[in-house]
Amino acid sequence: MNKFSFCIIAVCLCFTAQRPLFSQTAKPPTASAQVQGDERFFYHTVERGQTVYSIALMYNVSEEDVYHLNPSSRQYVKAGEKLRIPQLEMTRIAEERKEEEAYVFHTIRPRETLYGVSKQYRISAEDISNANPGLTLQSFVAGKTIRIPVAKIESAPTVVTKTVIKKVEYTVKKKETLFGICKQFNITGDQLLQYNPDLKTGLKAGRLIIIPVETEETVTIAPEQKEFDLNAVMTARNEIRKTNMARIALLLPFQVTDSQNSSRFREYYEGFLMAVDSMRNAGMSVEVSVHDIGDNVQKMRTALENESLLRSNLLIGGVTNEQIEQIGEFALKNGLKYVVPSNSKCDRLTLGNACIFQVNTPYHYLFSYATARACTLFADYNIILVDTHDKEEKALFTNTFKADLRERQIPFRELSFQEGSFPADLKALLSTTKPNLIMPLSASINALRKINTTLRPLADSKPDYRLTLFGYPEWQMYTDLMEDFFVLNTYIYTSFYANNLSADVRRFNAKYSYWYKKSMAQSYPKYAMLGFDTGIFFISAINKYGPNFEGNIQRHKYNSIQTGFGFERVNNWGGFINTALYIVHFNRNFTITRSE
Repeated sequence: MNKFSFCIIAVCLCFTAQRPLFSQTAKPPTASAQVQGDERFFYHTVERGQTVYSIALMYNVSEEDVYHLNPSSRQYVKAGEKLRIPQLEMTRIAEERKEEEAYVFHTIRPRETLYGVSKQYRISAEDISNANPGLTLQSFVAGKTIRIPVAKIESAPTVVTKTVIKKVEYTVKKKETLFGICKQFNITGDQLLQYNPDLKTGLKAGRLIIIPVETEETVTIAPEQKEFDLNAVMTARNEIRKTNMARIALLLPFQVTDSQNSSRFREYYEGFLMAVDSMRNAGMSVEVSVHDIGDNVQKMRTALENESLLRSNLLIGGVTNEQIEQIGEFALKNGLKYVVPSNSKCDRLTLGNACIFQVNTPYHYLFSYATARACTLFADYNIILVDTHDKEEKALFTNTFKADLRERQIPFRELSFQEGSFPADLKALLSTTKPNLIMPLSASINALRKINTTLRPLADSKPDYRLTLFGYPEWQMYTDLMEDFFVLNTYIYTSFYANNLSADVRRFNAKYSYWYKKSMAQSYPKYAMLGFDTGIFFISAINKYGPNFEGNIQRHKYNSIQTGFGFERVNNWGGFINTALYIVHFNRNFTITRSE
């Protein structure tokens, strides 16, 4: 393009620039467009213990939504697998509700930064961090999910037009005058002299001069982003502030219609008081307030209105999901930590509440960790699964075990129990070159007695078979079969186990009897021990790391008498689930080994 034609274009532009200096030319897009563009799903990387049910709960979608995008997940999901989760439902809810609790979800991409995500969604990095209390430099990695609070998303960037001055070169023609050039380009003489001060000496043909031409350009003004240092925030969250004072509020059901429930939690309270006594003897100051939450909504509400709760470092209690939800909301609103001691089925609440510590491991986590451990322990065994056609079958556990065995290409065989032919049927499957692992598909004592009638004589008469029995937490209650467990080299998985042969357990039993003039109820778990272990673990965590101990909870160790503790945060915005697992081995030499 030559200089003359460029000048003509510039002149045309200057005649169209008769608008205000800044003018709005675009309106904000809808929330859906703001949030995720055209993406209809995000990815979730499955972690051990998660099921389609728990994943659907996590993102507030249905299991069918997950199955639709991931057909193979109907049969099995494995750790490390990537599932597509629908996002459209989330953005629809976000647009309709525009409430604080409406979120969309983002899967972190390789080499992505928190600043980059904040720019994409037009939200401050600080707001993203606040919406994901578990977010750390270690958890902000590719494949992990974070949530984006819709109410915090800024309005769309403002698109405006701005008047600017373009410098256009122009060659003076013969007989042209300053007046003529100014008229031609619609500028003043002062403007022309401002850019060409040497024109004061005269205008000559062929001379190259600068013409200031007004034109418009489109610019985008994005919301201002503040500097945000995630590392500094994480350091502040995890800062260790040792304290010698722990304030605990117990919210337990004492006066209820279910006398069994009441007696269990009375024992829990008694064991907790023993923990307080132990911590005080170790030099820790502990204050405990006790609140009866009964079994009705009004009593629960009255307990939460007690102002002393707000001075607590930690709330412990709740039995039903309704009670746990109310206490959890109270804790979240007031920035308190909350321990759920016994309910294993409240993980729906834990998935969305960063304040909750769930002590009793949900079954799907327990089964998944147990089968993974069993696959490692028994990889070289001849594995035989026996269907005793009994009640109390552990279908979820055994199906998980079978899936893990297949995934690791560990062979196993299945045997249907027939009373008359079982000894011969079993012998036909036993190996003389490998140790043999026998596992019934039921946890009932009847199932055990059925197979032990054959296994015990076989172990005594044919030691070359190297029989090993593998089974369930309930077995520790079958004390009349204890000798069989030792002879059959038995292993069980469990979240709770107190070895009555150990010195620590004997001392606890003696002290409990001395304090309360009674013996503990024979239950699984023993609630007095649960109260004691929970008290020692969390009071010592407060003492060692301060009230905000959650950032250090995974490295806090305690050698418990019954209850294992190994808390993991369920996602970047939820609470903690206890994934500790014991493998209890009844050795042939009549000793018991409990390993985590």
